[in-house]
Amino acid sequence: MQALKIGHGYDVHELVANRDLIIGGVKIPYEKGLLGHSDADVLLHAITDAIIGALGMGDIGHAFPDTDPETQGIASTKILADIYQVMVEKGYRIGNIDATILAEAPKMAPHLQEMKQIIAEILKTEIENINIKATTTEKLGFIGRREGMACEAVVLISQLS
Repeated sequence: MQALKIGHGYDVHELVANRDLIIGGVKIPYEKGLLGHSDADVLLHAITDAIIGALGMGDIGHAFPDTDPETQGIASTKILADIYQVMVEKGYRIGNIDATILAEAPKMAPHLQEMKQIIAEILKTEIENINIKATTTEKLGFIGRREGMACEAVVLISQLS
C-alpha cells in the first residue's frame, strides 16, 4: 500500500512600498510588494511549508531561517525547488496542492494560470495537480486594509512506487 501524507502551510507578509510583488513566482504590477528576508512570496512559502509539514520536518523557518545571510533576498522558487529535492530524496512525489491567496488587491485571477504552471514545473507534476484560488477578506482586518497578504496551502504527497 502506498503511503499518503498531508501537510498544511500558512504564510503572511506585510505590504510595503519599494518592493516587487511576487506571488507564485509571478511578478505582479502593484504599488507595493511584500516585505521579507526572501522575496516574500506568500504562496510559495505556504506550499513549501505544507510539503515540509507533510514530511514531518518542522517548518519553513527551520529549513530557511530569516537570520541566515545566505538566504537574504533568495527567490522563493529556489526555496521550493530545494524542498522538492528533499521530498524526492525521501521517496515522495506531489499528489495535489490546494492553495488560497488572501489579498484585497491586486486581483490575482489574471495571474493564476501562470502561477500554476511555474509551480507544476518546479514540482515536476501535472498542472492539474495544482489548484490556486484567491479571495479577499471583504475589507476586514490587516488584509482588508491592504496592509498585508496571506496564503494557506494543503499538500498531499505520496510514496514513489
